[in-house]
Amino acid sequence: MKKGINIWSFPGDASISDCIRLAKEAGFEGIELSLNQTGELGLQAGDKEVQAITAQLKEADLDIAGLATGLYWEYPMTSDDPAVREKAMDICKKQLELASAFGVDAILVIPGAVGVDFVPGSAVIDYEYAYERAQESIRKLVPYAESAGVAIAIENVWNKFLLSPLELRTFIDEIGSEYVGSYFDVGNVVNNGYPEHWIRILGERIKKVHFKDYRRQAGGLHGFVDLLAGDVNYPAVVEALRLIGYDNYVTAEMIPAYTHYSEQIIFNTSNAMDAILGRTPSLRKPDAREHQGQS
Repeated sequence: MKKGINIWSFPGDASISDCIRLAKEAGFEGIELSLNQTGELGLQAGDKEVQAITAQLKEADLDIAGLATGLYWEYPMTSDDPAVREKAMDICKKQLELASAFGVDAILVIPGAVGVDFVPGSAVIDYEYAYERAQESIRKLVPYAESAGVAIAIENVWNKFLLSPLELRTFIDEIGSEYVGSYFDVGNVVNNGYPEHWIRILGERIKKVHFKDYRRQAGGLHGFVDLLAGDVNYPAVVEALRLIGYDNYVTAEMIPAYTHYSEQIIFNTSNAMDAILGRTPSLRKPDAREHQGQS
């Protein structure tokens, strides 16, 4: 398995080039980028932006581990509004287009939501309608995924939807395309389940993996903690991933970043992932204060 870091783990004002530099310095093999509304990699991005970012990655000898987006929270495929559902599919098509240009094999897709507690004012959608609309949208997107040679990987998130590994497996199998699978987030299931169970049940449907950790006792969004500081049984998770033959990227998504010395979370995460994957730990980046008074 290869070690990646999601760009959301970095300070929000950091440039892509700064994130690439820091990811390489911390010992990661790849970085997962995000498609945004605007900015360096926005919906308007084309060949020029792809070539510029690809050149930066090549110079750093770093892979692009995946392509995510947070835009599906604003434009869910399950919306009551057909125009919003159409916008969600347009976003997915753009993701597929860019992923193909970057050489990424799978994109992170949130298939909509029944309800989202952490998004103020988000609509509550009837579960049955949500299921039908999400499947309808994904089915329409399959030909675009096939043409791009990029899989649509559905992430398990806190959306009150596809709440068990059996349901997610059924959802994927009913679509019936090798270009639709799971983007499995280890930390997102700990609040009410066990990630190693999900991995064995989803099996080869897993296209990509996010590493996070979660402490049940804390609860809510405050439960997300540094890797190895929570309740994820990482030895069991790695064993399950190896059992199903997974050898793609495992990408850390560390949200939120530290309030102070925020770059340190990148190095701490890299070292924790080395321990999880049985590698020799990377060197910790020295704190600048350690060099004060030294020549």
